[in-house]
Amino acid sequence: MAAYVIAQVKVTDPERYGEYIKRAPEVVASFDGRYLARGGETASIEGPEVTERVVLLEFPNLEQAVACFKSQAYAEARKYRLGAAEMRLLAVDGYKGESA
Repeated sequence: MAAYVIAQVKVTDPERYGEYIKRAPEVVASFDGRYLARGGETASIEGPEVTERVVLLEFPNLEQAVACFKSQAYAEARKYRLGAAEMRLLAVDGYKGESA
């Protein structure tokens, strides 16, 4: 079952963050992940307005999603994000079509 990673990112140093976004896609791809949304325009429909950058990724399963962001390869890319952005990162299983 597919799993999704949602990131909300407040960029504080765009130049340094740019180095991070050059490196992260290779790591994501190595875990069979793919970007579905990557910082595009947002529209807040209900609740507080979201002003952070929003990123949505898809992975084959929750285990691969978590493994990606706990990997040594990601830790190397993450070094460029630290001090350049504040990030909230969440992984969630895809809907299996069952009642909640």
